[in-house]
Amino acid sequence: MRMGGTKRADIWSLVIFAGFAIVIVFLIYPLFDIFRFSFADKETGAVSLANWKEFFGRAYYMRAFGHSMVVAVLVTVFSALLGIPLAFFTTRYRIRGSSLLSTLSILALLSPPFIGAYSWITMLGRNGFLRNILISAGIRVPQVYGLLGIVLADTLQYYPFISLMLAGALMTIDRSLEEASENLGARSIRTFFSVTLPLVLPSLTGGALIVFMMSLSNFGTPMIIGGNYLVLPTLAYNLYTSEISERPGMAATVSIILMLCASVIIVLQQWLSARRKYASMLVNRPVVKRLKGVRSLLAHALCYLIVGLSTLPLAVIVFYSFRKTSGPVFTAGFGLDSYRQIFFDVPKTVANSFVYSFIAVILIATIGTLIGFTIARKRNLFVKILDPLLMIPYIVPGTVLGIGFIVVFNRQPLYLVGTATIIIMTYFIRRLPYSVRSAASILKQIDPALEEAGINLGSPPGRTFRTVTLPLMQSGIISGAIMSWVTSMNELSASILLYVGKTMTMPIKIYLSVVDGYFGTASAMSTILLCVTGLCMFVVIKYFNRGSDTFIAA
Repeated sequence: MRMGGTKRADIWSLVIFAGFAIVIVFLIYPLFDIFRFSFADKETGAVSLANWKEFFGRAYYMRAFGHSMVVAVLVTVFSALLGIPLAFFTTRYRIRGSSLLSTLSILALLSPPFIGAYSWITMLGRNGFLRNILISAGIRVPQVYGLLGIVLADTLQYYPFISLMLAGALMTIDRSLEEASENLGARSIRTFFSVTLPLVLPSLTGGALIVFMMSLSNFGTPMIIGGNYLVLPTLAYNLYTSEISERPGMAATVSIILMLCASVIIVLQQWLSARRKYASMLVNRPVVKRLKGVRSLLAHALCYLIVGLSTLPLAVIVFYSFRKTSGPVFTAGFGLDSYRQIFFDVPKTVANSFVYSFIAVILIATIGTLIGFTIARKRNLFVKILDPLLMIPYIVPGTVLGIGFIVVFNRQPLYLVGTATIIIMTYFIRRLPYSVRSAASILKQIDPALEEAGINLGSPPGRTFRTVTLPLMQSGIISGAIMSWVTSMNELSASILLYVGKTMTMPIKIYLSVVDGYFGTASAMSTILLCVTGLCMFVVIKYFNRGSDTFIAA
């Protein structure tokens, strides 16, 4: 038995060692170089605060910082204004088609962020069809470029983070508490704000945190629809491309500031959640009620309006993908011109997206499952250190990681710049936490006694894991892998810095097509990504019985 225990310890010690090696090589090392360059003089390389003084001393940089904060705050506020009522009405009242609403909101959430931005340009841009219709009707509407467009696109994509997390929390509240409040004379709206909302505050602040961080680090939306409204991710990209022949001092400084902002918000959210604790006995769960008359009509209208607005950009994309084109110009009628152009002119781009993301997901599922097992089953000092380190990708924007990879992998012994490997490894390290979390969460539902029984019967630890634990983890592993694959297929913020002509992927091609005015090609590729996203979402829900928790992680 001792030999078996030693062997088991050796196997999982090797997994822990591999986890630390991955974190050090692909996270700590690149981020340390970014940190180092932010304190280095551009000319001499000596230690200096010049970059930081320049950032805080120039209105141009501080304006971008202020813009990022404004965007993140506004998107978080408006996402809460949409997500809270949607979650409340769909969980507390009988809303016809609530499952469809949930599915459509998740599809909007998982679609590439830049698709929504491009779609709003086709509707409300300088020559947008919806804007022209409104103008012809005598209604003056502002152009969608700038702050308005960024907030609109981000809000309608990210509000499901709040609605999905809040929906789960609302269904676990003990209704006796709300009934007690109403019996004491409180009106329904006062009961909601004084009893219901405090009980779901951790879920609300958790969803708001994700929305804030996603909107703060989003590169694609402000790059496409932002116009002259500069934010930190686009500033870092512009600075890096302008400093390409120098030390990326300012780009590194902006990157560090982005990560610091994300870290501060995480600490603030944890403090807010821990400051006041509410709990219930979960004896009497809420009952779904049926509304009648005008109240039912208004509740249905509100829910369908919210989800309809977030789904509208996706419908517009699909519609335009079938419009006939002549070069960059749409012509009358419908056809498959844009799809033919994709598969005959740029088939390599489509193949790259599928191949790179598939290879990355094989690595993610394999390594993530092993590390997830050690985190769930081995709570020693090393695991306690490794666990939070693996969450670093959550707070590192893709633009920042892309800059870090270029800096450290542009020299020996790992010269990867310009290769497919660097893009695949970016996918891998950015999505690895999803697989780790998915594997660890499914293990919480598996009694360790099953593994111990196999070992006590003489089965080696490796064989026990392979024949007992792994089959029981199957649903969590596959669902996590599918969602990692979807998000890798849609990756833009890091790969836009790392690609060369031969390693271009579909998100990059969509972005470049939008910039060049080839909306037909962009629509067709976006539709392919949407179909892949929708199919994967269907598979996860239908065959692996995984709900909103899986999609929130993605």
